[in-house]
Amino acid sequence: MQLATWNVNSLNVRLPQVLDWLTAHPVDVLALQELKLSDDKFPLQAFTDIGYQAQWFGQKTYNGVALLSKSPAEDVVRNIPGFADEQSRVLCGTFDGVRVIGAYFPNGQEPGSDKFAYKMRWLDALREWLRAELVAHPQLVLMGDYNITFDDADVWDPVGLRETIHCTTEERNHLQALIGLGLTDSVRLFPQPEKNYSWWDYRDFAFRRNRGMRIDHILISEALKARATACEVDKLPRKNERPSDHAPVVLTLD
Repeated sequence: MQLATWNVNSLNVRLPQVLDWLTAHPVDVLALQELKLSDDKFPLQAFTDIGYQAQWFGQKTYNGVALLSKSPAEDVVRNIPGFADEQSRVLCGTFDGVRVIGAYFPNGQEPGSDKFAYKMRWLDALREWLRAELVAHPQLVLMGDYNITFDDADVWDPVGLRETIHCTTEERNHLQALIGLGLTDSVRLFPQPEKNYSWWDYRDFAFRRNRGMRIDHILISEALKARATACEVDKLPRKNERPSDHAPVVLTLD
């Protein structure tokens, strides 16, 4: 079983790239973030034509998430139960016994801002919901664009970017709190290239210079940890014409 996550930064713009990638990498479940389209504009037929089912939770212009899958989704949940949120950020379903949560974590803008405070509240609510989800679903995956780095190894310039957004102590403490629930960063279960990132700014030739961050993560429960055989960032789509600024991350389970 293979699961993947990809912030496509506009499905309208990147749809042909997503279809091409799925054709070349027919994963069982693909979580998409930043659809940037309303529900009525979701291109369901395009995915049906290549053998995928879809659940989606859109929002005009901003945010939006989807789960593309070969098998039907069961027990679908949109956004964090009990947390009032006008933004479409979370989509959850069960696929062949595996609970998959695809999420687009808030960016946060900058420490001290209202958007940063919202990010902290959102992370608190996510953690409490996940605590219950892990009890109900021992085989669980939380994947998406977290907009948080784990540590300095995830940042091209850890000194210059220290305590800036994605790299603050507060954000990283929240990420470690998710690990404290019993989740594991699947990328670090396996050897990875040096300076292994998943996002690069469009400006200043950042991708060419590999000035990036690893902010797209796949966290897995203890029950799935024993099944994991590989996890890697696929940087090839970042070389496309008009690419997303993020690359897919792919997890393989036996």
